[in-house]
Amino acid sequence: MTGTLRSDRRRMLIGAAAFVASPSILRAQQAPSNVQTPLVQRNISSFALHEWQDHFKSLGKGILLSDTNRKVLQHWTEDGEMRVYPTSVPLSDELTRRGYTEVIEKRENPGWAPTPSMRERNPEWPAYINGGDPANPLGTRALYLSWRYYRIHGTQDTRKIGRRSSNGCIGLFNEQIEEVYDRVPVGTQVKLI
Repeated sequence: MTGTLRSDRRRMLIGAAAFVASPSILRAQQAPSNVQTPLVQRNISSFALHEWQDHFKSLGKGILLSDTNRKVLQHWTEDGEMRVYPTSVPLSDELTRRGYTEVIEKRENPGWAPTPSMRERNPEWPAYINGGDPANPLGTRALYLSWRYYRIHGTQDTRKIGRRSSNGCIGLFNEQIEEVYDRVPVGTQVKLI
């Protein structure tokens, strides 16, 4: 029992020390008044969420809304539940297609072939990579859109998430595309903004 009291007392002292030290930690983030260095604010959220009603007339089978500037995908199920996922987006505006489309097909461990324009830009790329291959840029799941060559898919390269890094598609962490894949039926409405 004395061991338990010591442990509880130790936790209480550590908690009190953290509480007393917290104002000095907060002050450490502020620049002294005699220094001309601008204060760097901590960014709690790098994106704002959208309301589906601003983009669609109804939820239908569900909605995927990808904000390519903020690098975020919002998913609403047909019953209105919404989840948010960080994404990778196209490298440039020329590779970015915006507007309305829909999910027309879903594939687990999809194979990948570069588009003709990708092959033109990168002739050294292989003609095809099998699904499940660690080098496959589509990751473990892909949602095929009504626009030819455009997908919402996973990625093996997690460094791409949160960046302009794709050749036109929207990429998610594999674990997250698997979640979206399981929740999204064919016919889900999609908009890229």
